[in-house]
Amino acid sequence: MMALFSLARRLQRIHSQILSPFFLQHPATVPSPFPSPSVHQLYLFSLAFHQTFFISSQTPVVTSNFSTLQSLSSQTLNYPFEITPPLNHDPGPQEPALLHLLKRVAHCSSETEAMASLDESGIKATLGLVCSVIWTLREEWRLAFLAFKWGEKWGSSGEKTYELMIWVLGNHRKFNMAWCLIRDLYRSSMDTRRAMFVMIDRYAAASDPCMAIQTFHTMEKFRMSPDEEAFSTLLKALCRYGNIEEAEEIMLVNKKLFPLDADGFNIILNGWCNVLVDVIEAKRVWREMSEYCIIPNATSYTHMISCFSKVGNLFDSLRLYDEMKKRGWDPGIEVYNSLVYVLARENCLNEAYNILKKMKKSGLPPDSATYNAMIRPLCESEKVEEARNILSIMKEENLSPTMETYHAFLHSVGIEGTLEILDCMKAGSLGPTGDTFLFILGKFLKVEQPEHALKIWAEMKRFEVLPDSRHYIILVKGLATSGWLVKAREYYDEMRSCGFLDDPKLKKLLEEPKQHSGSMRQRGRIEIKRSKQLNERKGKKSGQKKKVNADKR
Repeated sequence: MMALFSLARRLQRIHSQILSPFFLQHPATVPSPFPSPSVHQLYLFSLAFHQTFFISSQTPVVTSNFSTLQSLSSQTLNYPFEITPPLNHDPGPQEPALLHLLKRVAHCSSETEAMASLDESGIKATLGLVCSVIWTLREEWRLAFLAFKWGEKWGSSGEKTYELMIWVLGNHRKFNMAWCLIRDLYRSSMDTRRAMFVMIDRYAAASDPCMAIQTFHTMEKFRMSPDEEAFSTLLKALCRYGNIEEAEEIMLVNKKLFPLDADGFNIILNGWCNVLVDVIEAKRVWREMSEYCIIPNATSYTHMISCFSKVGNLFDSLRLYDEMKKRGWDPGIEVYNSLVYVLARENCLNEAYNILKKMKKSGLPPDSATYNAMIRPLCESEKVEEARNILSIMKEENLSPTMETYHAFLHSVGIEGTLEILDCMKAGSLGPTGDTFLFILGKFLKVEQPEHALKIWAEMKRFEVLPDSRHYIILVKGLATSGWLVKAREYYDEMRSCGFLDDPKLKKLLEEPKQHSGSMRQRGRIEIKRSKQLNERKGKKSGQKKKVNADKR
């Protein structure tokens, strides 16, 4: 351990100007008035059947930022409102038929007509079928809501169905309609507690912490006491989506009602350490824990070590690891994963292998996440051979590659390697997902290789991944900044035809005169290339003249 500290000190001196924390900005928050549930929202829905059904471009669904920071979160908090695919039922062969019918009746002139068509289909509504269809149609809220209303009509809706539908509506910012469902839940004497948690989560995801907090206080109106569990849920939701300052403020303001403890501070620490990765703020919270006489526990140390490792601070990672053990806390596998990550990142592979041996001796065998933590930084540093060696060791330990493993290797390959990895992911039933393609598109557009980005765009169809607003935005922006304005406009028009909302920034980017489309930037590159060639010719001629003059002498 002393040898590691010595090595860390040397690295700290070498990288003193490099190892700065990541300064990430909070998403803008716009307070909005508290919506009162209104039947008018449901009436508006019934008038919308003739419209094209689409995914709102403002959908605030949790986006997985495809990065090392996101994937290395050392502590995953459990949220009581986490929505997952329905698994406890077998909808049977009726689901495809119902999905097809829903898309067909979507263009009916009224909800009554659509419901009549569904009733005449002979498909029997069951709780499992309705839940499964709502989940499948979660990106098309109108169709999902139609399925929900049909299931409700036939008594095939319960608390779980309501919660899932509220989650879908929240994803698309249809909060007034979601409140109508909560009101219906309450009037039906069903439990609204989890539904309120879903609303808190969706408001936080929509960068509206004020409404998330207001929803917490509104629980009393539904005869629910905002207890410690609800308060903890609020703090976790706020931190999960980057509203950490608001979470910290409400925790301190309510310290008389909810006394400060290590668990509360750990939620805030998790936000600064694993969501925004801000070392300065994490250190401040760590000091404040001491000021409030709160003793850090194993989770506190786990978060801090994770934070230091993500910014490449090997010295402080090892220092806290040593301090943690001295205080009697046993490091968990998350701590060891953070250590092997920072060691691999700082090119200390031998020391990382020693950590693996120590894990095995202590009864914590490395898992896929441990090996991924070593593979990622190596791939990001384009040390592919070393990463492949670790992958071989991983397989020898009977550990299969995960989606994170393949995502890591995507950092260091070109277009052909990318296509091979996508095929491997498909063969292993590990995607690829929308986030996978989002990263690949960004990777090629960042280095101004729009032709490769368009090839990847075509591959999305082969892998049955439907592009959402994020994919269109990154593609259009990348094509425009690469000088491919004609193509950028084509895909922007396609984006609008799919029902996605206008993006003012993109629209402004595409407003350059059309006669210069796709040529201005390219001409600039051609002129630079020509000037380089001209300089090279001049250099050659100058060299030849000097040689001739030397021969004359």
